[in-house]
Order: sequence, then C-alpha cells, then structure tokens
Amino acid sequence: MATRKLVNGEYVDLTAEEIAEIEASRSNVVEETFNAAMTQLRNKRNDLLKDSDWTQANDSPLTDAKKTEWQTYRTSLRNITSGLTTHDEVVDVTWPTKPE
Repeated sequence: MATRKLVNGEYVDLTAEEIAEIEASRSNVVEETFNAAMTQLRNKRNDLLKDSDWTQANDSPLTDAKKTEWQTYRTSLRNITSGLTTHDEVVDVTWPTKPE
C-alpha cells in the first residue's frame, strides 16, 4: 500500500489515521465482496435443493438406491458453504454432480 500522497505537487507521508481509514475501507470491500459471492452461492444452492425436493417425497418413483444417491447429492449441496472464508474459495466451489 502506498504510504504517501501528492499534495500541492509534493509527496507527503500519510498519517496513521489516513492509513487506518484506507485499510478499513479495503477490509469493508473485501467483506462485502465475500458476502455478495456467498449470497449468490446460497441462492444457487437453494434453487438446486428446491429442484430436487421431489426425489425425497414418499411417492417419488425412484428406487431406494436412487433416493440414496439424491440424499447424498443434497447433503453435499447443504454443506457446500462450510469452511469458506474467502471470495476466491466461494468462486472456486466445486458443485456436486447431480444424479441421473
């Protein structure tokens, strides 16, 4: 991070307060970016769960083995946000493969 600024054509050192303000602003941007990515991830995950709700119904036409495949898939979807702490981790999530 630059620790100087241009004032009236001359470079001067930033104050400790100015540096703290810049760092806080950067931290807020990082947090907001992460939160936005997590919201998008959760929305997609929720849509995928909703689209597969029918597989777990009592009157589902699936065999018990297929229901189990779908249960595993749905568990993976529910756990997809576990342990994510950075924007890059969220963006690089590997989605589970939907059963056929």
